Amino acid sequence: MRLDKYLKVSRLIKRRTVANEACDAGKVLVNGRPARASYDVKEGDVLEITMGARMVKAEVVSVQEHAAKNDAALLYRLLP
Repeated sequence: MRLDKYLKVSRLIKRRTVANEACDAGKVLVNGRPARASYDVKEGDVLEITMGARMVKAEVVSVQEHAAKNDAALLYRLLP
């Protein structure tokens, strides 16, 4: 699954266009490297997302095309 779509489905970022723009601006790192929106997300990848002064680090646990609002948090695990 594309990185921008994964960020939207997992609700780490609310809109796919915002996720796409964050990737283009270099604000999304996958395994410590800047990633394009077209990057193919796999289980075990570590995502680092910088939005303003806030930084979120999460490990991909599951990749699904669709997730209910209540199940979206099960797709990743937040890291310290």
